[in-house]
Amino acid sequence: MITEIKKIYSTDFSVHHIILTDSFSNIPKSQLSEKESVYINKLDVEDEVKSVHFNNFEQQKFIISVPKKDKDFLTDEAFRKAGSSLKFQSLSIEEITIYDFTSSNGSLFFAEGMILGNYKFDKYKGKDKQKPLTHIFIYCDNLREKDVELMNISNQATFKCRDLSNEPQSVIDSVSIAKVFKEMCDETGITIEIFNKKKIESLKFGGILAVNKGSINEPTFSVMKWKPENAINKKPYIFVGKGVVFDTGGLNVKTGNSMLDMKIDMAGAAAVATAMWAISKAKLPVYAIALVPATDNRSNGNAYAPGDIIKMHNGKTVEIINTDAEGRMILADALSYASKFEPELVIDLATLTGSAVRAIGKYASAAMKNESCQHYDLLSKSGENVYERLVEFPMWDEYGDSIKSDFADIKNLGDSDAGLISAAKFLEHFVSFPWIHLDIAGSSILSSKYDYSTKGASGVGTRLLFDFVKKLTENKLD
Repeated sequence: MITEIKKIYSTDFSVHHIILTDSFSNIPKSQLSEKESVYINKLDVEDEVKSVHFNNFEQQKFIISVPKKDKDFLTDEAFRKAGSSLKFQSLSIEEITIYDFTSSNGSLFFAEGMILGNYKFDKYKGKDKQKPLTHIFIYCDNLREKDVELMNISNQATFKCRDLSNEPQSVIDSVSIAKVFKEMCDETGITIEIFNKKKIESLKFGGILAVNKGSINEPTFSVMKWKPENAINKKPYIFVGKGVVFDTGGLNVKTGNSMLDMKIDMAGAAAVATAMWAISKAKLPVYAIALVPATDNRSNGNAYAPGDIIKMHNGKTVEIINTDAEGRMILADALSYASKFEPELVIDLATLTGSAVRAIGKYASAAMKNESCQHYDLLSKSGENVYERLVEFPMWDEYGDSIKSDFADIKNLGDSDAGLISAAKFLEHFVSFPWIHLDIAGSSILSSKYDYSTKGASGVGTRLLFDFVKKLTENKLD
């Protein structure tokens, strides 16, 4: 279960609680015993996060100081990290109250860090005797109920994204993932259309069909629409997610342990679907669409092969150099299909290249855009707000030279140098609208816990897109 945050309007210091402050010296003296005050004052060091735990057996008391940073988004992140590092799991605490004495209203971000950092994907393990934390109550004069509601939705959506991404391929295949999307859509009023293989063939999605040739499961293509009557935009914002539910590499099979985490190769699909769930759950007045092409990439006697030439949805032909460059093939058809909606902006999210992992690791997502895009700064700002930061790479024409083909319009793999950019240049051939490409290969899959992102799927992209759409409504962009 997921912990719920609630705002309260009265104090009761007899319950389990956290006193949150910018500095220990700012804590009202009435909240500390004489011995606690003496101990706390010895620890008050500027510019350092300090945490003190007083175990009174029937009542657990935490006093935490998180100094203010020079930028607001860095302060918010410091509170998340402090919340994530709080050691409460072994204390069988089901409810806890945060009393916010900070100057920056950090309690909501502290609670977010506690919740996201306490995530577990343990449905296949034996029952845990540890009691879950069910509620975090916040006492803070300046905290808005609406912000609490939006944070609860964001946390739920992130858990949904992590859960879906962490499921094994024996559970989530190209057909069952579409069923999960439908369940989410039915819950919040999103309309969804799921294309089967016959429909995909009629639309001439050559990239999807090629990748799917080695699979025992048929591909699906999910179109999710949220179009409220009060939408501020006439042209939709479209989110495209790579839905490779498991990637063996195809005939260019992956080696060693590189296949181990490939159940999470559909993290982009999970992110756009759960972001749509959050947008609709919050009833944000934005016309938005999510597109998810879904298949696995396997090898058998019928699998697509190096040297094949594939005709794509937009009529371009692609020479296959490597079957492990499959994500761009299914994304290309989805991007081409997006043009029918005459979008205001398209953002795609994909675990696309190892090059992105080597370039920036797990700390950010690689971003590229075309010249007509006017929304990148706003998306980058959202990346700071939720600390899913973006690193922009150039899209110079020269990077497209390596995907020129002697036998087709383009080939699906360029030189090893700057591979994340040449992959984006490939996708650019299927784009006729303002567009941002996010390569989340490094930021979406973690080999170990990192702050409030746990091992496995990080859920990256969900909070980013949700915050981006919130900012659109605040700025009334159309």
